[in-house]
Amino acid sequence: MRWLALLLGLAALLAGVLWQVSRAREFQVFGEIVTRGDGAEMVVALTFDDGPTAAHTGALLEGLGDARATFFLVGQDIVAHPEAAEAIVGAGHEIGNHSWDHPRMVLMSASAVRAQIEDTDAAIRALGYQGPIPFRPPFGKKLFVLPWVLSQMARPSVMWSMEPDMVLGAGMTAEALTEYVVEGAEAGDIILLHGMFSGNAATREALPEIVEGLAARGFGFVTVSEILGE
Repeated sequence: MRWLALLLGLAALLAGVLWQVSRAREFQVFGEIVTRGDGAEMVVALTFDDGPTAAHTGALLEGLGDARATFFLVGQDIVAHPEAAEAIVGAGHEIGNHSWDHPRMVLMSASAVRAQIEDTDAAIRALGYQGPIPFRPPFGKKLFVLPWVLSQMARPSVMWSMEPDMVLGAGMTAEALTEYVVEGAEAGDIILLHGMFSGNAATREALPEIVEGLAARGFGFVTVSEILGE
């Protein structure tokens, strides 16, 4: 019984370590992981995860105005809402790969991971998009297989340095979001935002004020690829 208890304890410890590794923002076992630019220029990269959706893509584009951003899109949603995806491309924004159907890509096989990435790349290219396609793991989750596949493809995992949703919580208001981003942003930040769904109304409401406030502080707006010097 003592040995069994010891083995169970070790298994629980290992599971805890693997969980922390899978969700680490600045560490992965293979390949390159990035969270921000070098801060040499007074610029930030606004990034939006998920979608596109027919209902709310237009509001995000309107809220951005002339500011360029990177949209990490889901492959099946590109296929479901091609007009919304084409509007993002037409507005001159960068398109990132956020997997085909937004699974937790932790226990997948290498072939399944590669299919998630390649099928989404193909959907993005089918829009006529010609720029670089950065990749962001769904939920920010990665363990062994996903980083290894990305390393074979010479692609980094693009994470973030500022995540207002996590800090401010589910009851986040547009005012709190604006204050947090505008006052807290630093040169080189990659800022993670969610605005594609009905529950993200605060982000859509805050976006014009965020852009205006950051511009007033002297920030320029660049894509993820630009802030990473690619």
